[in-house]
Amino acid sequence: MSAAVHRLYLAGNSPAHRSPTEAKIVCAVVAVFAVVATPRELLWPFGCYALGLVALWRWWGIGLRWIGPRLLIELPFVVLAILLPFAAGEPRTDIFGLSLSVTGLYAAWGIIAKGTIGVGISLTLAATTSVRSLPEGLTRLHVPGTIVMIVVLMLRYVDVLVAEAARMRLARISRGDDPRTLRQAGATARGAGTLFLRSYERGERVHLAMLSRGFDGTVPDVGTPPATRRQWLLGCLPAAAAIAVCAGAWMVR
Repeated sequence: MSAAVHRLYLAGNSPAHRSPTEAKIVCAVVAVFAVVATPRELLWPFGCYALGLVALWRWWGIGLRWIGPRLLIELPFVVLAILLPFAAGEPRTDIFGLSLSVTGLYAAWGIIAKGTIGVGISLTLAATTSVRSLPEGLTRLHVPGTIVMIVVLMLRYVDVLVAEAARMRLARISRGDDPRTLRQAGATARGAGTLFLRSYERGERVHLAMLSRGFDGTVPDVGTPPATRRQWLLGCLPAAAAIAVCAGAWMVR
């Protein structure tokens, strides 16, 4: 397993770690859809989602110090959301002397609340699911084999490409280049193009090596048993709770 993947997977022996991968994937997808479908005008449903996530993190041994820095991946969307109350149209309201759009405020709240909870659900899935079991779970959910292979190779070689980019950057700096200055934008663009070509050539070599070893386009089974009916029911309980909160929000809206 690559070093980049280790930063997302948190080894443990919690019920979520032991749960079949296919059940966890379905649970996470359904929960995200429930969060997205929740009316943004209400505050309490998102509080329920957040409290539920924190409770699950505590139960499954996922610390806030581990999950917190990884939530920063949504920071660009948060910056965009903050600008919406200033850019949207009527009706408007005054808050602390600022004229803000009501529609923009709701839109910003929806992006931040739903985005944060959605990223939290995704990180929870990544923290409790090893990369080794992910292809098998996707295959059991009848995801097309081509997509499964793309996911597998992306997870396997993303750190290889990052290391290659770091070596190219180090080589430029050792030759007196400063990639932080604007006048080096052209060299940075050429470096990105070179990295793309190297990645493409590496991918062709890897594919040829796989074919020479008998690869037939399918992901081999690692031998773990499929999810039982009881495991499906227990694994999808968080998703069922999210659906219940979403339905309750629409009923009282």
